[in-house]
Amino acid sequence: MIIQENYPLKKHNTFGIDILSKYYSEINNVDNLISILSDSKFKNENKLILGGGSNILFTKNVDGLVIHNKLKGIELIKEDAVFYYIKAAAGEVWHELVMYCVKKEYAGLENLSLIPGYVGASPMQNIGAYGVEIKDIFLELEALNIETLSIKKFTKDECKFGYRESVFKKEFKNKFIILSVTFRLTKIPKFNISYGAIEKELEIMCVKDLSIAAISQAVCNIRSSKLPDPKKIGNAGSFFKNPEIEKSRFNSLVQTFPDIIAYPLDNGNVKLAAGWLIEQCGWKGKVIGDAGVHKLQALVLVNYANAKGAEILDLSGKIIQSVDKKFGVQLEPEVNVL
Repeated sequence: MIIQENYPLKKHNTFGIDILSKYYSEINNVDNLISILSDSKFKNENKLILGGGSNILFTKNVDGLVIHNKLKGIELIKEDAVFYYIKAAAGEVWHELVMYCVKKEYAGLENLSLIPGYVGASPMQNIGAYGVEIKDIFLELEALNIETLSIKKFTKDECKFGYRESVFKKEFKNKFIILSVTFRLTKIPKFNISYGAIEKELEIMCVKDLSIAAISQAVCNIRSSKLPDPKKIGNAGSFFKNPEIEKSRFNSLVQTFPDIIAYPLDNGNVKLAAGWLIEQCGWKGKVIGDAGVHKLQALVLVNYANAKGAEILDLSGKIIQSVDKKFGVQLEPEVNVL
């Protein structure tokens, strides 16, 4: 186990923000993780658990210990007449897990193809795309209590999943380290192509016989056409959550903005398309210094060269203000700001 000091994190966050960590260590097994957390040298240091760095915006150097979760392993732990139960270590690359399951014909993850990041962040964020969220195929996870160093299993109910939310972003924030996640995937695919973009892409692909592999490829095609590759342009995907408002408020908005893009929710509220709101405020493609709003997707903020995290945060603040002024709707960041 190697501990490095004043370690650069630029290559470990998809925004490509050039900052330093006071201490840094890659963890490849649970014993090493427990060992470093038990070390008296780091007892009083702030600790940051880093995965793929795809949902984080650094605005300053990290004054503490960064633990890079590199735990690996994917296994089929059991199966029954209906389901496969797949356990994946938290340090596995998310898209690689999806491709593994698609190849094996384990259905359920295909709509979540090409989402950047590691497996460990998936339940923390309750990641979702194209009509599917982690909670839909989640069984349980294992996490290490940072204080007691005991391992606890969390059920779906205990995770308290919400829209891009979980218990690990609220009351248990910075209190647990996710070690593994177990998913319940079906043997009988329930194809989810309810989002028009998928249906249209499948038509373009001339797909005759629907399969999870075809849906996965369609999602990859759509994401690649709309979202910038973090390896080429620094970004963290969608920077903002799609805001949820009451139906009465939506009815009022639609009188003034008849083209507003919205989706009805089961609870009676309405979810607005944050990208559309931002675009209507004139931000799409706008650049301020090295920070900007992507030219193809207004929901994505980008680092075109050497933007500082504070510059991107300032840009996000300006966007929030303008959307609030025009629509009376408050945007919230999906990205974790540190």
